[in-house]
Amino acid sequence: MSTPQVLSPRPHRIAVIGSGPSGLYTAEALLAGDPAVHVDVIDRLPAPYGLVRYGVAPDHVKMKSVIRALVRTFDDSDRVRFLGNVHVGPGGIPGEALREHYHAVVHATGSAVDRDLGVPGEDLAGSVGSGAFVSWYCGHPDAVGPGPLLDHPGAVVVGAGNVAVDVARVLARPAEDLAATDAHDAVLDALRASAVTDVHVLVRRDPLHVKFTPAELRGLGGLDDVDVVVHDDGLLAAGVAEPEERRMRQNIEMLTEWAARSATGARRRIHLRFLRSPVRLVDDGTGRVGAVVVERNAVDADGRVHGTGEVETLEAGLVVRAIGYAGEPIEGLPFDPATGTVPNEAGRVLLGGEPVRGSYVAGWIKRGPTGVIGTNKGDGAQTAESVLADLPDLATPPRPGGDAVVERMRSYGVDPVLWEDWLRLDAAEIALGERRGGTERVKIADRAEMLDAARSRSSRP
Repeated sequence: MSTPQVLSPRPHRIAVIGSGPSGLYTAEALLAGDPAVHVDVIDRLPAPYGLVRYGVAPDHVKMKSVIRALVRTFDDSDRVRFLGNVHVGPGGIPGEALREHYHAVVHATGSAVDRDLGVPGEDLAGSVGSGAFVSWYCGHPDAVGPGPLLDHPGAVVVGAGNVAVDVARVLARPAEDLAATDAHDAVLDALRASAVTDVHVLVRRDPLHVKFTPAELRGLGGLDDVDVVVHDDGLLAAGVAEPEERRMRQNIEMLTEWAARSATGARRRIHLRFLRSPVRLVDDGTGRVGAVVVERNAVDADGRVHGTGEVETLEAGLVVRAIGYAGEPIEGLPFDPATGTVPNEAGRVLLGGEPVRGSYVAGWIKRGPTGVIGTNKGDGAQTAESVLADLPDLATPPRPGGDAVVERMRSYGVDPVLWEDWLRLDAAEIALGERRGGTERVKIADRAEMLDAARSRSSRP
C-alpha cells in the first residue's frame, strides 16, 4: 500500500475527476490562477492521460506527444496530486462523500457511450461501437479479453470522421507496422492473424461533406500493400466545384487522385463508399454478422440526404459504427439525454437554470464530443475561470485536508494509485518497449498487472 503524500492544509481544495486533456488543462489553469489552490486529479484508471492514452491510435505517435505538455501539470507536487484507480460513484467512493472534502468538484469524464445505428441486426456478435474497438487496440483495461472478430475477409466501418479512418487504417495496415508502437502484444497477435482483406467505409454523404481531416485521410494512402478504392458513383470523375475551405480542397484533391488510380493487386483494400448507409445487418445463421445491406443515398436540392431504395449487400464479419459518442449521467448531477451532456453555463453545472454550488464540468461532458485535443485547453480555462471566480463564496468543506480524502477512499475499499506509483508503472512499460526494441513503450493493458507494476518496488525508475 502506498503512503499518502503529506500536504499542508490549503484554503481552497478542488477535485478534478478525469485525467485526460480536459481534466489536466482545467487543473493547469486552476493552479496558475490562484497560488492558494490545491488540486487532486482523480481518475478511475491507474494511468493518467485519458483520451490521449486510450483514444489515440497507436500509430499516431506525434499526436500522443501532447503528453509531454500534459505531464507538466504535475510539476508542483506540493499543490497537485494524482489519485488513480479511484472510481467515483456506485462500487467506489460515492460522489456525495467525495464532495465533503473539496470546495469544488470538476467533472471531466468525457463521453464514453457509442451511438447506435438504429438498424435491425445491430445487436449481432461482430457488431461493435468504435469506442469499444478503439479501446481494444489502445490497450484500455476495460477492453482486456477476447478481441474483435477478425476471422472474416470483410469488415465494414460506418462513419465519416477521423475515428472511422483510424479504425479502417488499423484494420488494413500490416500488423508489423504497429510493432514499433505502444500496442500491447494481444493486439499485435490478433492483427497478425487477421483474415480481413477488404475494409468498407460507409459514408452517408458525398465526398464534399466528409469530416475527415486531410492528415487522417492522407494516412490511408501511405499504407504498405493496401489499395484505396473510391466508390462515389462517378462524382469526382465528372468534376466537382472547388470547395472554399482549404481542408475540403485537400480532401477532394486526394480523393480525386485515388478515384483515378487502377488497382495494384495489393493484399488489402480500403473501400471508401460515399452516399451509402447501412439499413440491415444480416445474421450468418450463428448469431453473428455475416453481411450488411447497404442503401444508396441521394442529396436533394436543399442538401438533405435520403435513401433511394437501391440496395447492395456487402459480406462482412465485423461492423464498427463510428458515428459519435454520448456522455453518461453522473451521480448527483442533472443530465440532458438529448445532448449527452450536463447542463452548464461556462462550466457551472445548472439545475433548473440555477448554478449548483461547487459543481462544474469540462470537456466532452460539458460541450459534447466535438473538437480536437487542443480544443480542451480553452474549454478547461473557461471552466477554471468560473471556479476561481466562485471560490470566495463557496462553503468550506466539512472534511478538508490532504490525507483525509485518501483515508476516506480507503474506507470504501478504494486504494489510490499515487503519482510515484504511476511512475513505476510508466517505467515498467518503458522496459517492455526496450525488450521489444524500436519502441518507446509497450502498454500494460490488464488492470491487475498495471497495479502490480505500480506497487512493485523492483520497477521503481
